[in-house]
Amino acid sequence: MTEDNKIRDAADAVKGILQAVPVDQDVVQPTAKEVGAALQTVVRTIHIALAPVSALVWGYDLIREFVLNRVAEKLKDVPIEDISIPRPNVAGPALEALKYTGHEETLREMYANLLAASMDKRTASGAHPAFVEIIRQLTPDEARIIKLFTQDRPFPLLSVMGMHKVQTHTQVGGYEMLTNFSLVGYEAGCEFPHLTPAYLDNLCRLGLAEIPEMWVYTAPGLYDALENHPYVVAAKQSVETHEGLVPEIQRKGLRVTELGRQFCRICVVPHEEKDLPSGH
Repeated sequence: MTEDNKIRDAADAVKGILQAVPVDQDVVQPTAKEVGAALQTVVRTIHIALAPVSALVWGYDLIREFVLNRVAEKLKDVPIEDISIPRPNVAGPALEALKYTGHEETLREMYANLLAASMDKRTASGAHPAFVEIIRQLTPDEARIIKLFTQDRPFPLLSVMGMHKVQTHTQVGGYEMLTNFSLVGYEAGCEFPHLTPAYLDNLCRLGLAEIPEMWVYTAPGLYDALENHPYVVAAKQSVETHEGLVPEIQRKGLRVTELGRQFCRICVVPHEEKDLPSGH
């Protein structure tokens, strides 16, 4: 069926519904024409808007080619006796998810590592089924940040508060002017580094990282770059324009969880680069 036929059928269906309502035809007729014309415009607009998206959805052939080539490349140095059938609750959802994330290089590479790990007897036990859903809920920027989690390094962050000069029973504490500011988005090469606080919230929600209360780094100078950043300086100045408030910097730290470390070992570190012994 052509697009014109689809539009015409949809318009006729709406017109038929309107004509079935027992009201005065003089009122219905112009309304049906208007709705039909409007529907044609909406359908055409939706078709145009969805065309690029539908083109990005991977079909069976693309997924098959990707698995046979990219995943095979990751397993090329694995002893044949160590390659096994992956668990269906890992491989099945991973292949399904590739339909919608295959066009994103950072995400499909994670799926390739996960599939390779699930087929290698030496790493299969660490290929958790939840990892499929975790990758599905990541943006490419968040995947870039997670790559930094493979490094043994600190992740300092801070918030800028506007605290009441005088603390009373009606005015206690203050207001957050800048929340969980960090430079990891810039270090990771994110497309939208200003969204880093939201990215970190999502990574914590997924259980890959955490921002513990009352937990800070004590190494000297570790927070200097953050505290002198233009965003932080501007936030402090904004607080100072409000009478009765004083700026206060709250130092914090991001910590990778054990689940996050396992996720990095399985899905982030390229499987072909893992130093694994033969046998199982």
